[in-house]
Amino acid sequence: MRGAVAGALIAVVLAFAMLAVYVGFLQRPSAPPAPEQVAVRFELSTPAFENMQRIPAKYTCDGADVSPPLSWSGYPEDTVSFVLIVEDPDAPRGIFTHWLVYDIPADVHELKEGVPRVERLPSGGVQGLNDFGRIGYGGPCPPPGEQHRYFFRVYALNVTLGLGPGAGRREVLEAMRGHVVGEAELVGVYSR
Repeated sequence: MRGAVAGALIAVVLAFAMLAVYVGFLQRPSAPPAPEQVAVRFELSTPAFENMQRIPAKYTCDGADVSPPLSWSGYPEDTVSFVLIVEDPDAPRGIFTHWLVYDIPADVHELKEGVPRVERLPSGGVQGLNDFGRIGYGGPCPPPGEQHRYFFRVYALNVTLGLGPGAGRREVLEAMRGHVVGEAELVGVYSR
């Protein structure tokens, strides 16, 4: 009798554990949340990799860990500045920010390979704090196992944010709210 009760109790506990894992999987974000819905989509590209293709090791912690070259076009005419956010929504603890650049002037439509890890870029733009705790780009560095997706997003804004260097993701997204006039997205994948 005790064995049957214990067995039933173990089965119930295992069922709840499996349910918790399943619910957690369902709640895992498929992509970083955009600050708002935008009507205008424009193009973001890199010669380093195609959309949904593997990011070369050169741009990761397994290589030189330099930023890939990026360029964008077709953005709205009323753009005043751009914001670049690079994130991994598949990180074990939730969305992991790899790069934040804001107040990129409207006449700048590319970032060359290997953007220096400085607070203010020579061409304009201010760099924020990534989730490695550093200014500038920090490339993909996932734990061994599953493939992760890396969302490169450029937002066109109708203002400059005026934030100082080292702002975090939450601060940048809050400052962007209500000012996004366009968005471009490129996704790369990487695993170790």
